[in-house]
Amino acid sequence: MKLFVQIPCLNEEATLPDVLSTIPTEIDGIDEIHIVVIDDGSTDRTVEVARAHGVQHVVSHARTMGLARSFRDGVDYALLHGADIVVNTDGDNQYPQAAIGELVQPILRGEAEIVVGDRQTKTIEHFSGFKRAMQQFGSWTVSRAAGVDLPDAASGFRAYSKYSLIRLNIVTHFSYCMETIVQAGYKRLAITSIPIRTNPKTRESRLFSNIWQHMFQSGSAIVRAYLMYRPIALFAWISAVLLVLGLVPFVRYLVLLGLGEAGQNLQSLLLGVLLVVTALLSLVMGVLADLTRINRTLAEESLDLQKLQRYGER
Repeated sequence: MKLFVQIPCLNEEATLPDVLSTIPTEIDGIDEIHIVVIDDGSTDRTVEVARAHGVQHVVSHARTMGLARSFRDGVDYALLHGADIVVNTDGDNQYPQAAIGELVQPILRGEAEIVVGDRQTKTIEHFSGFKRAMQQFGSWTVSRAAGVDLPDAASGFRAYSKYSLIRLNIVTHFSYCMETIVQAGYKRLAITSIPIRTNPKTRESRLFSNIWQHMFQSGSAIVRAYLMYRPIALFAWISAVLLVLGLVPFVRYLVLLGLGEAGQNLQSLLLGVLLVVTALLSLVMGVLADLTRINRTLAEESLDLQKLQRYGER
């Protein structure tokens, strides 16, 4: 059983030594442990530091490509080199690398294909109350979309089986965290989580400049995942809301008609007709999107076969 621990890095020369020095060298059930550093266009000595600490596997980007692309390239490299399990951690030493052994155990026992490290965000001191609330709301939303119960869907400390990585397809450019959970839920991959404690904060996030950007980007990723994998549910809700709003003016008009005062309120009927027509159009869009989803599913099954040929059987 071969484990690859991948570390996406962007100018992490200061914290990378702490990350590398705390990664376990032996784990029960694992025969080989390899480390791959994904250098996402760093301008400091990240690669030199990695090499100096014995890292033999380095994937480099000539320019910054983003976390999602770094994750994809690291996974591709790991699978091409025979990985059975891939653990993703961060170069800023946010996560406790000593927990990697515990993180992979559900996969080794055959209980899960994906394991997420639950940071227990309520206990993180440097998270503001607003950020904690938004993290919980985002996790709840993603869990509903995926049909699973994950307390920390935004955590990047994760273990993936080879099978799950072959099934997953990352299309976003921002962060893979939300998208992979929704995909995994839709594709019936077994997901679980284990509680972890994070290390003290070393720097501000480079993934987003403020909480509002993070909320917008994460929200966009969730909506995109819904559109890709559960479009009929999304458009059905939109259609239902518009239909209810559209019926309100009709009911109002009928009440006024009974009171003999309807003559001056024809605008209510116009508004109602507009909303009802929009509701019907939303429903039609949902049907068309669902047909597109079916075609995407067939295309992804073909892609899975290509990946099996590229990376070998499970």
